[in-house]
Amino acid sequence: MSKKLLKKYFISGKVRVETGLMIGGTSSGLEIGGTDKQIVRHPVTKEPYIPGSTLKGKMRALYELSRGQIGANGTNFGPTQNPNHSAAILFGHIKDRQNNKNSQQPSRLIVRDGAMTSETKKRLRDTELPYSEIKAENSIDRITAVANPRFFERVPRDAEFELRIVLNVFTNEDDMIEHVWGALQLIEDDYLGGGGSRGNGQVQFKVESIKTKEYGEDGSIVEKLSPIVKFKEWSKV
Repeated sequence: MSKKLLKKYFISGKVRVETGLMIGGTSSGLEIGGTDKQIVRHPVTKEPYIPGSTLKGKMRALYELSRGQIGANGTNFGPTQNPNHSAAILFGHIKDRQNNKNSQQPSRLIVRDGAMTSETKKRLRDTELPYSEIKAENSIDRITAVANPRFFERVPRDAEFELRIVLNVFTNEDDMIEHVWGALQLIEDDYLGGGGSRGNGQVQFKVESIKTKEYGEDGSIVEKLSPIVKFKEWSKV
């Protein structure tokens, strides 16, 4: 039986930065006095944003780790390609390595790039570095005790970005919406971006609306507004 698209969930809200957020763009180490790593910015507006690939990749990595569904290929450990794993069903897989079969499961999850909210842009537009701050760090030589200063650009705390996620639901499959909440909860308990063990990347997700579109056999589309349920009230991952 061929798959049919039954429904889409449209999840929207905010990503709030609780500590500085460092999602790397380009390095500027050749500049005298420049930062060692800059944050990713829109090429035209120069405004920071959260790439959908960054958020989705972190969701998948932590989800697979929490379920013990990490793929293994010799000494390399990456995304699972086992079609029976819930991570492969939700996030997709390229090849069934377990049975040495060529198969493909497209991702059921779409994570959009998160633009900086207008309120945050107004507040940070006139800072010394528009929309960002510089964090100084030192690495210490264990023999000579000489300090090696490094400078990293990051988005300051209390900044907010848009959260937009789409989940596809097909015939004969669970909708897996609780798995999406679980993956976001895992990031809240961990970090997003770089330097998480050094204080960066603590975030909070605020879901503001959940809309659905149901697709009938006759081609009809029915839009609904679903109730918002807090993370803790959903099933654990």
